[in-house]
Amino acid sequence: MRFADGGCAVAKTKILIVDDHRLMLEAVSAALELDGDFEIVGATAEGTKVLSLVGQLVPDVVVLDVRMPLVDGLTCLKRIRAAFPAVVVVMLSASEDKTIIREAMDNGARAFVLKHLDPRDLGAVIRQALNGTVFQSTGVFADASATIAAEAGLTAKEHDILNLLSTGLSNAAIAKELWVAEPTVKFHLSNIYRKLEVRGRTAAVQAARSKGLITNPLLQEA
Repeated sequence: MRFADGGCAVAKTKILIVDDHRLMLEAVSAALELDGDFEIVGATAEGTKVLSLVGQLVPDVVVLDVRMPLVDGLTCLKRIRAAFPAVVVVMLSASEDKTIIREAMDNGARAFVLKHLDPRDLGAVIRQALNGTVFQSTGVFADASATIAAEAGLTAKEHDILNLLSTGLSNAAIAKELWVAEPTVKFHLSNIYRKLEVRGRTAAVQAARSKGLITNPLLQEA
């Protein structure tokens, strides 16, 4: 598209949404359309239609539910990766089953997002996925400190990283533990430092310990 002044409009990322829950379909569609960077080119509640829709609509990204009748999301993922390897797949799930997460990641999913994620944050996840970052949204450390962390404005992922940081793990080791890319860890650490109003790893762990945000208060320098 060209404007009158000769400039070009930036093409939006084309999204196909697959989820057998109508409310989830509508919520994800609305959130991504409001984001402004995305165009919803199709939506379906049936896994049996996914591969043909990818071929017809040529989306950049498929947002794909894990659990669906007849043909489940993991089967759809494998078929998409085999037939359309350039298409980025972002998995959605209500389950934190690590076997499912590992299978999805091993079969080429670029992101695995739990459905309790605010739909308004999904756009940021998709942008990370398009940039090559592997993203996983889970709450590994689900205890009383998670509630305190949420009240402090930390996301479940930031809380997970903070707990692992307190054990002295390097960024690379944290990335491996949570199945994410190292740049993703750095991105979340920047947010953690900002939210805790600190500078650096040691100060972050000390602040977290004093606020009761971490389950393991041990600090070892990596």
